[in-house]
Amino acid sequence: MRITDLNREGGIGSNSLLVEAGEFNFVVDAGLHPKMVGMAAVPEFEHIGDRQIDFVIVTHCHLDHIGSLPVLLQKHPKARVFMSLPSQMLVERMLHNSCNVMKRQKEEKRIPEYPLFTHEDIEQIADRFEPLKYKTPLSLTKNGETIEITLFQAGHVAGAGGFQIDHAGKSVFFTGDILFDDQRVIGGARFPHARKFDAMVIETTRGETERPEGKSRDSEITRLLETIRETIRGGGSVLIPVFALGRMQELLSLINAARKDGRLPRCPVFGAGLGLDIADYFDQITKRTQLINYTRKVTKELRLKRPPRKLTPGKEPPEPGIFILSSGMLVERTPSYQLASTLLAHTRNAICFVGYCDPDTPGGKLLETRPGRTFLFEVLDYQCPVLAKVERFEMSGHADREEILEFALAAKPETIVLTHGDPGARDWFSKALEADDHPVRVIDPAPLQAVEI
Repeated sequence: MRITDLNREGGIGSNSLLVEAGEFNFVVDAGLHPKMVGMAAVPEFEHIGDRQIDFVIVTHCHLDHIGSLPVLLQKHPKARVFMSLPSQMLVERMLHNSCNVMKRQKEEKRIPEYPLFTHEDIEQIADRFEPLKYKTPLSLTKNGETIEITLFQAGHVAGAGGFQIDHAGKSVFFTGDILFDDQRVIGGARFPHARKFDAMVIETTRGETERPEGKSRDSEITRLLETIRETIRGGGSVLIPVFALGRMQELLSLINAARKDGRLPRCPVFGAGLGLDIADYFDQITKRTQLINYTRKVTKELRLKRPPRKLTPGKEPPEPGIFILSSGMLVERTPSYQLASTLLAHTRNAICFVGYCDPDTPGGKLLETRPGRTFLFEVLDYQCPVLAKVERFEMSGHADREEILEFALAAKPETIVLTHGDPGARDWFSKALEADDHPVRVIDPAPLQAVEI
């Protein structure tokens, strides 16, 4: 079996792997790089050449994993597309939103290539999305060879899956993006344990992140609620920047439960955008699959308000409250970015990050800015001192590095391939794996260079 990383930049971005297994060629994910624009954001699909892609496996519906799916499928009209049922219910909505964003960016940023695909393109490929049941093998045959695909729940976000490939007497496990902890809305990863794999392909997102001793998801939730409670009682507002898929619904559920049991005072809660649409989809997924736990009742009980349409940097919103807005990294021109510009210069407010922030994004830069120093909202041409409380809470949708390491080593693979991580994160995994008593070949593939596993 040969694996090629089609993400031309490496690291975390336009995630996509080309896998060659005997007679079969398949692709794992087809993402868009969040920090690139135009065709530079797309994986290097030209590297596939004249190979016929038999199928595509979608691990989950974040755009860095599905954002270029229509581009890939236009080039490979016979490829089947496999994903979980929750992902099948979400994927079209996520792609349609991406199309809308690209249309807007075409004008705002003058990117002539946008949109990379149209709404009609999405509709034309929708009937190719085939749901797989978790823990239910699917066998495919080609030219006398058989390959078997088995999907397992990966936590992380609704519909996320890791998968096992069995071919020619060998078994390979791809983790995808994983979280072992249970969340309020979805359960943690349900991966096969006490099972040997010949090779594994693992995510390394949090390889550079050491969880401080004594900090757990539960203790961080308690600390978050304390910060919110103190801020609201002090007359301030709280901004929680979130990813529209997964993190927003998790926070809405948490805030609702905390208000009910008295851990939070009653106050206005604001939300808007794609995340609220996704909440409606979560309601449908809950009723149809019972794989997640979120209903429209949460949204109704919170009596969510829309944030003010017109916000002025430096001027607080007229009504204080809890603002749960995307994007999770304060990307320019998003609701969370605009709202942050109104809160940051006032000591009574708080901005609470609950997920990963790329160091190059406004969110990552804000987290690195010391209190009292000046922060620049570049596209708003506004700067102010950091006077609001800015906190990071360890509530990531990705598993801790030690958990992934333990799972990987328990399977006693001969080879482990590192993916989905910055260089420092991959380096930690390489050293940790090579230091273990079990001999394992560790491969950190260079972009566009095939590796034999």
